[in-house]
Amino acid sequence: MTNLKLRAFIPLFYLVWSDDLLTQKEFLTLQEFIGSQNWLSEKEKELLFSKVNVLNPPSREQLIDWKSKIEKIIQDKPSVRRIFDISIILSENDKTIIELEQAFTKLENDLGILGGEVFGDFKTTANTLTSNCQTVKRFDTEKLTQILDGKEAEIIKKVKSIISRLDFAYETSTDTDVYREKVYDWCKILAEENLGNMAYPKQYGGGGNLADYFAIMETLSYHDLSLVIKFGVQFGLWGMSIQALGTQKHYIKYLKDIGSLKLPGCFAMTETNHGSNVKGLETTATYNHGDQTFTIHTPNENAQKEYIGNAAKHGQMATVFAKLIIGGNDYGINAFIVALRDTSGKILKGIAIGDCGLKMGLNGVDNGTIRFENVVIPKENMLDRFASINEKGEFESPIPSDNRRFFTMLGTLVGGRIGIPRSALAAAKSGLTIAIRYSNQRRQFGPEGSSEVPILNYRMHQRRLIPLLAKTYAIHFALQYLTNRFINKNESEMQEIEALAAGMKAYSTWSTRDTLQECREACGGKGYLSENRIDALKNDTEIYTTFEGDNTVLMQLVAKNRLSEFRKSFGEMDAMGIINYVYENAKTAISERNPIITRKTDDDHLLDDQFHLHTFLYREKTTLASAAKRLKKLIDGGLESYDAFNVVQHQMIDVSQAYLERIILEQFQAAIQSIKDEKCREIVLKLCQLYALSQIERNKGWYLEDGYMEGVKTKAIRKMVNQLSWEIRPDAVSLVEAFDIPKSCLAAPIALY
Repeated sequence: MTNLKLRAFIPLFYLVWSDDLLTQKEFLTLQEFIGSQNWLSEKEKELLFSKVNVLNPPSREQLIDWKSKIEKIIQDKPSVRRIFDISIILSENDKTIIELEQAFTKLENDLGILGGEVFGDFKTTANTLTSNCQTVKRFDTEKLTQILDGKEAEIIKKVKSIISRLDFAYETSTDTDVYREKVYDWCKILAEENLGNMAYPKQYGGGGNLADYFAIMETLSYHDLSLVIKFGVQFGLWGMSIQALGTQKHYIKYLKDIGSLKLPGCFAMTETNHGSNVKGLETTATYNHGDQTFTIHTPNENAQKEYIGNAAKHGQMATVFAKLIIGGNDYGINAFIVALRDTSGKILKGIAIGDCGLKMGLNGVDNGTIRFENVVIPKENMLDRFASINEKGEFESPIPSDNRRFFTMLGTLVGGRIGIPRSALAAAKSGLTIAIRYSNQRRQFGPEGSSEVPILNYRMHQRRLIPLLAKTYAIHFALQYLTNRFINKNESEMQEIEALAAGMKAYSTWSTRDTLQECREACGGKGYLSENRIDALKNDTEIYTTFEGDNTVLMQLVAKNRLSEFRKSFGEMDAMGIINYVYENAKTAISERNPIITRKTDDDHLLDDQFHLHTFLYREKTTLASAAKRLKKLIDGGLESYDAFNVVQHQMIDVSQAYLERIILEQFQAAIQSIKDEKCREIVLKLCQLYALSQIERNKGWYLEDGYMEGVKTKAIRKMVNQLSWEIRPDAVSLVEAFDIPKSCLAAPIALY
């Protein structure tokens, strides 16, 4: 185009044709814009229309010519930051074009063009695009480590020091018995360091610090995950079940010995036939009033306790969950202390223990099966905080409702659903550290005639890893929030906290599963070698999605909790009432559905934290209202509640996912506000923006179906995710170094170059 004014369109034409496809949306947008410009003559409009003819795309030579013109401007004038700046230069500062800044900027937004992100499309040499993107240190990693560790920094530092010692060198033997003994020895060392008893009350030999206990669990997860689970079974499940369900006589008798590992034990809840359905357990505990004892019995093979950690080799006692039978009446599930072995390790009479054998991972944990053949235990072995038997042999409880008593009992054990997601988070941090460090130094391909470049400089590699890094940071702050709420809980909010813990356990462990898979693939063949540890991380965390509650079941629990606020209104809330509920706490959502906002794509809007939060909140409220409305319709139509919930199970997962992501984003944003160091706050803010936009992009189908966004906006969001990943790339290594994972624990040769 020889007409200088018309040359202002070159950057726009190149960008919409650069993928060899002009979409219908782009075609109509450009056609409408050209047709509305009164300063153009009819002949000029005809020429411009010819450049956006889907039946006559520009030639390869034409595209190369457009691109070379743009590249030259960018290389000659590094200060150029906007597409419109290029248009002005191409028009040689034509006054008409300069006065059209607002119109051209709107056109860019309507086309979903982001200046910063697309500049990479114009840079072709190694020096200007790929190899120039180098790791730099733009913030103090030690300060960011302090921010991440928070108030538990001291205990975290102590644990890292211990697991860095020579006696914690990884066990390389493939003999399961050797591995199990090594893990047991590690647990003994941790007990000697007073780490196992950290959560127990001080008067019973403990540290009286639950926050430190969770920090210990997470930090140990940088080492061997079999150790973490063995530690969690012994000091968490076994010890804390005594603390949570027992009374003072049990604390005095057991807690000190459990904390020192003098008394290794188990947590025997799961049965072969019932899995997550604790109410359906079949093991019985029959009360014998004559001699003040209970008889613990496994009525059939499928009622055996299964997958019980510490059972196959080391456990001497167990907290056993069983149906309490008094006088032939079933009083529901209660917990009892049952001896399994004597102090020499010999299995006691009436106890049959099997070994679950080789597993996909965690083979340093001795999982086993337990069967009870009329095993008699004294009355005092009933953990009687919530239920007991009086001197007359009658059942008593401070909680009269069987259902409420059952859920209160299980609610005291919610700590496991905090420890596991935090452990999973540490495994994700390890995987990302290995993959990002490796991809920062692993070189491959490069421009013709130039040297190879680090694979982390490639946009797709950034896309694979950096959004996952942002998500990992997001989950970190959300789990800190959950931990604090659990520690400082009161009775009125327990149901909400239990649901949040269940949801975060599912969200974090699913995220770790996906993150480690991506890390493995991102490391290519090196990631497949056992020496680089990703295989162990993947295999060991695979079961995290199942134990402490199957993730899908837990997500349904979360959704039922969210739907509970509708229950009182099911009978009276009409369709309009439910729709209004959507906007009750997201009033801006109404205005944001107007045609301008649904297509708004400028950078300030896309990066705005309120836009992110409103978008998450809108999805949460809408999916919740939709599920509630459908449930109401099904129940009003005569369907039983059980069947109605079964019909909408897939929607329940959506409700939970939307709720959890809103909580995570809120806590990420809140955490940023508390960061005092400006440079740390700046990079963490970028991570938060990337987390928000990558989740919106992941759910773009939902937003498009709902009409909350148009295609031009979701396209702009996709480009902004690319841009943020590019901007964060120089800080990626520093961001994983801020996790401060001990070198001896990281171990992977590809991460230690």
